[in-house]
Amino acid sequence: MAIVINMPRLSDTMTEGVVAKWHKKVGDKIVEGDLLAEIETDKATMEFESFPGQEGTLLYIGVEEGGSAPVDQVLAILGDKGEDIEALKSGGAAAEAPQEEAPKEEPAAEQKSEEKVEAAKPEAAPAAKAEPAKSAPVANSTGGRVIASPLAKKLAEDKGFDINKIQGSGDNGRIIKRDVDNFVPTAATASASFGGELTSTDATVSQMRKTIARRLSESKFTAPHFYLTMEIDMDNAIAARKAVNESGDVKISFNDFVVKAVAMALRKHPKVNASWLGETIRYYDYVNVGVAVAVEEGLLVPVIRNTDYKGLAEISNEVRTLAGKAKDKKLQPAEWEGNTFTISNLGMFGIEEFTAIINSPDACILAVGGIKQTPVVKNGEIVVGNVMKVTLSCDHRVVDGAVGSAFLQTVKTNLENPVNMLV
Repeated sequence: MAIVINMPRLSDTMTEGVVAKWHKKVGDKIVEGDLLAEIETDKATMEFESFPGQEGTLLYIGVEEGGSAPVDQVLAILGDKGEDIEALKSGGAAAEAPQEEAPKEEPAAEQKSEEKVEAAKPEAAPAAKAEPAKSAPVANSTGGRVIASPLAKKLAEDKGFDINKIQGSGDNGRIIKRDVDNFVPTAATASASFGGELTSTDATVSQMRKTIARRLSESKFTAPHFYLTMEIDMDNAIAARKAVNESGDVKISFNDFVVKAVAMALRKHPKVNASWLGETIRYYDYVNVGVAVAVEEGLLVPVIRNTDYKGLAEISNEVRTLAGKAKDKKLQPAEWEGNTFTISNLGMFGIEEFTAIINSPDACILAVGGIKQTPVVKNGEIVVGNVMKVTLSCDHRVVDGAVGSAFLQTVKTNLENPVNMLV
């Protein structure tokens, strides 16, 4: 009996996945635990294995490499050789050929009519990308007419691509949606003279970037943000870090100090360690600090669990390990889920001060700037001091100004007296 394998939900925020690579091909024998494919989610590329009971011959692949499909859509079908699976395939028509799916706003009748018109007359490229008439046709054209799906033609037109320059990967060199998505224009740089051609490139939005856009939009426009900024004297923290690092046993960063200071402050101010759930506010008995890490396609937030019970050395090692895995897209769901507070540090990029959007479902996020030498008053005298600015973004449905201010004051006290974090 045939077995349908659907696109799995590999994270709590995943709505669709991209097949980065197939490790099996049609006709291969599949047994429990076999590596079937690598699937790109909104946060990582993960290996997908066959589950118990998913055994047989691979009869059908519903999503080709580079293609995407929503969660629970047909990914593959297993069964006995020669078994009739047409009914199952038709039930997953969208997964069978995602590259050929017509735009929802364009009725099928209009597509067919458009295709007939195109067959009757030569196809013209967009005016901005016009090529000389003597240009030779590429391998994916027949009798002067480009072989391409209606969707591929429409996407190429919308993006301003000359479809004659796109190499097709479909049957008989047919251009499909994937070819347009992966096409990189090689047009020359715009002419410096007045009226020269201006060029641009459209990049396909990755699953990670889509999720970042959706979640931050939801956070910004549903959670009423307010911001509290404070300056922190980092002279003692600089001296403490130097002393610890000179011991040679471990290397501590300033961000590690911030993570520890925040974790201790969250334990003292549990009303900040919370989430808005609509009808209730959830106050967490544990402290899990998320640390934003910049990766090629956006941001990932690996989580340091039970942060308040960990020392600086353990925090430093864990942050470094998780950051490396994030940049290699090897984080597992358990390593990015469950944060109760988030820290975003841009100080290493020369940013002195900024505000951050709350990482839902947290009630707050701390934006950390760089350490800057500036004149300060100490003991009635003006001296050169090392100052760091931090800004706390708060969800006003959960945290009020006085609560947020008290929390920031504790963070400031911890960083200005780092000996408290070393015991």
